[in-house]
Amino acid sequence: MAPGTACPALPALLALIGALLPGPGGAQTSVHPPEAIIPRGGSMQVNCSTSCDQPSTLGLETQLTKKEVAHGANWKVFELSDVQEDSHPICFANCDKQTMASMSLTVYWFPERVELLPLPRWQPVGENFTLRCQVAGGTPRDSLFVVLLRGEEELSRQPAPGEPAEVEVTVPVLAGRDDHLANFSCRTDLDLRPRGLGLFQNISAPRQLRTFVLPEILPCLGTPRIIEVGTQWAVNCTLDGLFPAAEAKVSLMLAEQKLDSTSLYSKDSVLATANVKANAAQEGTQELACVVTLGGQDRIWKEDVTLYSFPPPSLTLSEPEVSEGTVVTVECEAQAGVVVSLSGLPPGHPAPRAQFQLNASAADHRRSFLCSAALDVAGHLLHKNQTRELRVLYGPRLDQRDCPGNWTWKEGSQQTLRCQAWGNPAPELKCHRKGDGALLPIGDLRPVKREVAGTYLCQAQSPRGVVTREVVLNVTYDQNNMVIIILVAAAVILGAVIGATYLYNRQRKIQKYRLQKAQEAAAMKLNTPATPP
Repeated sequence: MAPGTACPALPALLALIGALLPGPGGAQTSVHPPEAIIPRGGSMQVNCSTSCDQPSTLGLETQLTKKEVAHGANWKVFELSDVQEDSHPICFANCDKQTMASMSLTVYWFPERVELLPLPRWQPVGENFTLRCQVAGGTPRDSLFVVLLRGEEELSRQPAPGEPAEVEVTVPVLAGRDDHLANFSCRTDLDLRPRGLGLFQNISAPRQLRTFVLPEILPCLGTPRIIEVGTQWAVNCTLDGLFPAAEAKVSLMLAEQKLDSTSLYSKDSVLATANVKANAAQEGTQELACVVTLGGQDRIWKEDVTLYSFPPPSLTLSEPEVSEGTVVTVECEAQAGVVVSLSGLPPGHPAPRAQFQLNASAADHRRSFLCSAALDVAGHLLHKNQTRELRVLYGPRLDQRDCPGNWTWKEGSQQTLRCQAWGNPAPELKCHRKGDGALLPIGDLRPVKREVAGTYLCQAQSPRGVVTREVVLNVTYDQNNMVIIILVAAAVILGAVIGATYLYNRQRKIQKYRLQKAQEAAAMKLNTPATPP
């Protein structure tokens, strides 16, 4: 370095050393907290103080956005906001000399992207494959780790230096039926527990390994052997031992016509279902086939089904929504030759029609009625059901079961006042204390205070009416022992005064008695004649 450049730096260095040394009288500057860690974009307060006993200038040196929020004779509190990166704010005080104290402010934020790169679409059994994870963002970097997972099992844990961090590990995987559709993922661990915070984890979307196995067994076709014409019925076809099951394609066909089907996949099997509506032209015996295709190979199974006519029963309510007290007619009807039964009606003579009436009440709201039709076809008893729900409009209800009229709680205990009003439409419930109209909190868990005690008038209101109920809330609490202490102390003092008075009066009486006796003895001596010589 040239001499001309070294000279100007020396005074600045000496000034800095002098500023860090205590000033006259040992005055020092301090900062609290000396260390802190906050999320990116967050804010915090910094307290600068000095031990100087003279008027001094106190401030905070930082490039961050700051604002003084409080101050005293020898201290100031600054708020730092929108902190985006690590910083070292410096508190300074000018007391004859300048003294300083710095703090360390660390900013943390979570990774913006954690991604496990795609796996091979088809992975041969017994061969190794490579897991690669990319992580973008996240600080502090020395606390960030990348973990590669197979399910919940950790395969690798490595630090994440650089931006972005890419970790590559080769894992031997022997593809077999026991590990089909294995999930692999990548996770980041931002471990801030040594700094007084927690462990923050981000995990990528899982990816699955895919291989190919198609068993020699044939599919299992599930379908009724007799089916009603004009109605929908379910066909299902299953095949176990697939790998991966989700790659299998299933086709269901009736009379050589492909059906619209939906496939569901489990561990190593596939279940295909289709809802079929047979028409009159298909009545009779038809061929139903299931074809499972995987890896360019097929497994096929066929069965015969028979179609017949069985219209569904009809269940009607005279009105689906009525006011309380309205008479409702419930009717169930089916075609001739079908036996029906209706919920709410006792069993009677078998017939294709049944009905009854009821006077709708609040208890009937959302009541479900079931109409069941039974038809005997070639020794098979078939059933079709219909359900209907009745909605009843009724005014508010507020009774002892749902809103008790008397509550007794201990002061300071955690309690929840439960008061439920019923009605359709749902009523609005409010409870106000008699006298001052204070609102009673319903459904909130909170500590009990004696100020909430009182008698409340609870009112449930809806467009169909208003109902009120009186609720009494009692709060018990421990009596203050100060009165007892004062009474005991007064009794002790009074006893001491009485005892002292008694002793004083007793001493006076004894002295008076002795003086009286002495006077009587002196008088006797004066009255006694002298003895002649």
